[in-house]
Amino acid sequence: MEFNRGIKMKKHLRDGTVAALNPETFLVIRIPDAFVLRILSRSLFLAVVLAALPFLGTVLRGFSSSSHNNSFAPSGSLDVGLLNSILLDFADEGLLKEDDKALIVDAPIPNGFGDKIDVVVDSDLERKSLFADESYDFVFTSGSIDAEFIDRVLKIDGIVALPLGAKPTNFAFREQTNYRVVYLKRYGFVIVALKKTGPYIRLVDPSPKRRKLLATVAKTVVLKGLEDVLLEPPRKALVKSRNYLNKIKYLPDLLGDSLEGYNRRVFIGVGLPEENKGAMQWFEKNYPKKNIKFETHSLVVAPEDHFDVSAWLSKNVKEEEYVVMKAEAEVVEEMMKKRTIALVDELFLECKNEWWQKGKRRNNERAYWECLALYGRVRDEGVAVHQWWG
Repeated sequence: MEFNRGIKMKKHLRDGTVAALNPETFLVIRIPDAFVLRILSRSLFLAVVLAALPFLGTVLRGFSSSSHNNSFAPSGSLDVGLLNSILLDFADEGLLKEDDKALIVDAPIPNGFGDKIDVVVDSDLERKSLFADESYDFVFTSGSIDAEFIDRVLKIDGIVALPLGAKPTNFAFREQTNYRVVYLKRYGFVIVALKKTGPYIRLVDPSPKRRKLLATVAKTVVLKGLEDVLLEPPRKALVKSRNYLNKIKYLPDLLGDSLEGYNRRVFIGVGLPEENKGAMQWFEKNYPKKNIKFETHSLVVAPEDHFDVSAWLSKNVKEEEYVVMKAEAEVVEEMMKKRTIALVDELFLECKNEWWQKGKRRNNERAYWECLALYGRVRDEGVAVHQWWG
């Protein structure tokens, strides 16, 4: 892709003089103080940015643009010359590179950019469906915006440019964290450039039938936000400290979830009576319930018992409900075998190991690395899992 623009070469002299390097003419412009000029130019840029800020939310939040009709140009007023100028500015800023594959949606066909720019009409749904995912480095659009289509075809680290205030036809740009503003310029109307920093992630399915962590990418992103696992058995004083408790990253906070959209919210303690009592007290004191009421259930399970926790879950818990559980390793392993672990959103995993609590090795307990392996397997199932130390 070639970008051609006539440029007159200039030389900046030490005293602020600017001289044109032309063999036939010589023009000298004397500036009293170059420092003053720099301040004036920066002030002008700041004024433009401040003037545009009231409209920025309309792009990122999908608000109605009815009250900002003068902030962007309809596609009919965007002629070829203006589009060429805009694209050349993007090239100068390094946002549109020579080898980038570019797409123009609902805008005039630009001149002088070779054959690497494709053009599609927003209403041509059949042709849009043929575009491959993440196939474009740069997308320019005006008028009505099919943001879901743009997000699908734009590569990660790609640039989408659009008039500030244009109203998306769906929610792909609405309050999403996978885009950030990288460029803003006024051409009578304001053009904003957004950089795609990652995949579009719907962390929670909005349908009432399923509110779990669904997509593989969504699982990966959310679970990466969990606190680091302790690779060695900790001292009891450490895990009881406020400093350690403050490091726990709870699922509602990671999701930004108010917990209001669930039909039911449940905490289940599984273990001996005294263990469950302590877990209930801890949950009431520490878990971010968002001022929402949780049902609490204590399932008493002793080592000699054969209580089927999976059967109880299958009977008493539904997928669309929000479930938090504290359970011991053997119970969790059984749940994984019976595939009921998927009914749990957040798990506090107790794994009694060879160094458990006493700080001395006991050969009748599992090795600590086995606890870590189980933790990893639960996390791979898409459950937000934490180590529980009693």
